[in-house]
Amino acid sequence: GDASLCGSLCFEMLKCCNSKLTNLRHEACAVLYLLMRSNYEFTRRQGINRVHLQVIISVSQLMGDVIGLNNSRFQESMALINNYASSDKAMTTTGFVSEVRDLTKRIRTVLVATAQMREHERDPEMLCDLQHSLAASYAATPELRTTWLQAMSKHHVKNGDLSE
Repeated sequence: GDASLCGSLCFEMLKCCNSKLTNLRHEACAVLYLLMRSNYEFTRRQGINRVHLQVIISVSQLMGDVIGLNNSRFQESMALINNYASSDKAMTTTGFVSEVRDLTKRIRTVLVATAQMREHERDPEMLCDLQHSLAASYAATPELRTTWLQAMSKHHVKNGDLSE
C-alpha cells in the first residue's frame, strides 16, 4: 500500500526523538521500535524495509534544511532503540537486531554528513556539493536521492541560483 502514512509517522516520531523532554523521547523511541518490529512481523520476518526507508527519508528531510537535530539527544534515542532490539528476547535469534543496528548506523551517517553541511552552511557552493554527494550515495534508493536533491534545490532557490 501507500507508504505516506508510515513516512508521516516516522517523521513525527523522529522529531519527538529530538525533544528536550526525556519522557517524550523515550515514548517516541518505543513507538519507532514497535513500528520496526511490526514491519518485521508483517513481512514474515523478512526485513524492515518499509520502516527503514521511511526513517532514512524522514531523517534526511529533517536534516535537508539544516534545521539541526540535537546530536546528543538524537544519538541517545538511537541507542535506546538499539537497546530495545537487543533486549527483546523474542527477536534475539532473528536478523531483526542486526537490521535495527544497520538502520541506526545509517542514521548516524546522515547525521555526520549533516554536521559537515552545518560547518559549510555559509558556503552555498560547498553545502550544495555535500548535498549532491549525499544524494549520489543514495543512487540505489530514488526516494532518498530525491529528498537530498530537493534540499539542494531549496538552497539554490534561496540563493537565487535558479540556473543550478
